[in-house]
Amino acid sequence: MFSKILIANRGEIAVRIIRACREMGISTVAVYSQADRDSMHVSLADESYCLGGPQVTDSYLNMAAIITVAVAAGAQAIHPGYGLLSENAKFVSLCEKCNIEFIGPSSHMISLLGDKDKARKTMRQAGVPVTPGCDIVETLSAARAEAEKIGFPLLIKARSGGGGRGIRLVTKMAEFDNAFNAASSEAQSAFGDGACYMEKFLSPVKHVEMQLLCDKYGNVLCLGERECSVQRKNQKLIEESPSPAINSETRKAMMEAAKKAALAVNYVNAGTVEFLLDTEGKFYFMEMNTRLQVEHPVTEMVTGLDIVQWQIRIAAGAMLTITQDKLFIHGHAIECRINAENPKENFRPSCGTITRLHIPGGPFVRFDTSIYQDYTVPPFYDSMIGKLIVQARTREHAIRKMKMALSELNIHGVDHNRELQIDILSDPEFVDGSYTTDFMQRREEKSNT
Repeated sequence: MFSKILIANRGEIAVRIIRACREMGISTVAVYSQADRDSMHVSLADESYCLGGPQVTDSYLNMAAIITVAVAAGAQAIHPGYGLLSENAKFVSLCEKCNIEFIGPSSHMISLLGDKDKARKTMRQAGVPVTPGCDIVETLSAARAEAEKIGFPLLIKARSGGGGRGIRLVTKMAEFDNAFNAASSEAQSAFGDGACYMEKFLSPVKHVEMQLLCDKYGNVLCLGERECSVQRKNQKLIEESPSPAINSETRKAMMEAAKKAALAVNYVNAGTVEFLLDTEGKFYFMEMNTRLQVEHPVTEMVTGLDIVQWQIRIAAGAMLTITQDKLFIHGHAIECRINAENPKENFRPSCGTITRLHIPGGPFVRFDTSIYQDYTVPPFYDSMIGKLIVQARTREHAIRKMKMALSELNIHGVDHNRELQIDILSDPEFVDGSYTTDFMQRREEKSNT
């Protein structure tokens, strides 16, 4: 087992990883930007080192600086959390060259699955259902020809996209050229790769993902699904487990498909296979995330497993000790992302000092965060400042518990989306579980009329 781990991240996920390491008796090294000097993860870690200025390019994306700190501090492994460098194959390759264990899959695996075109081909060969579409198109004229074959509406998707970037919905050919060029340009700017492919746009659909743990000995454990269909501009707002939309037969088939996906590429560590589920109960592979998901606490609440600790164990060479037949799902869990933004002003990000903070409590209520009273939320990073998670015996009870916890959550000093989350939980479509990925778009369109 490792004796010291560097956490190459910030905010609530850095705090989450530090706590997991502490429970395991592992020393931690934090890195931070000048803007994060007073952040919670800096004070919680055993050692902390400033990387540079507030911009992520000068700090949390500064690969050379992070590796230098890891070597100087004697860290044997690096946990990347999510976002930032968590799916950066170049960074993982640097770790491998410096004999530092990257707590996640190999650089080769990240490259393979990060290339969404190659991933689709691999999944087709493995017998995993894939959304109808085409492979990478090299020119605009070739793209137009493929679009005619696929039919409208369709999605243009960047090969190296992520976080909703490099994706465009096109409903007719008249919109196609501008959309294709915009998706390619956005992907080139964000990821250094403007290559795009296309898929048939399926609507209405559910977004359901399967959480996997895979060790270095070929063992694959599926921890069940998460429903992630409450999204705004491809960014998730609420996640829950189990999904209210799938029956035991579909769940079993989806779990088997997720395992096939992992085995097809000899995947190691935590990973998530994301599917689209249509109204007929058919599901299609969308992508595989090669990192810890923001919404992993939902699965932890219903399984009782600590996914972060299992990531560390697997990276250290441990074998999975839990078999599929011994895994049980307990009750129902819901997670609401708390973002520092103003939904009434087009979700304008908010920053400032937390002047008052009260965190809800009670049985099976969890708030993952890095904020504290008098903490100043900086303007340089993602707007998410916390995740509120509850677990209860039934979905109905979990919704009631989440609404109660949200009403008790008190954050003054910055705008946030607590009231929006309460409204969503009260919406009849959410209550009956019929909501789909266009749920938020339809709500916003209705409120604007």
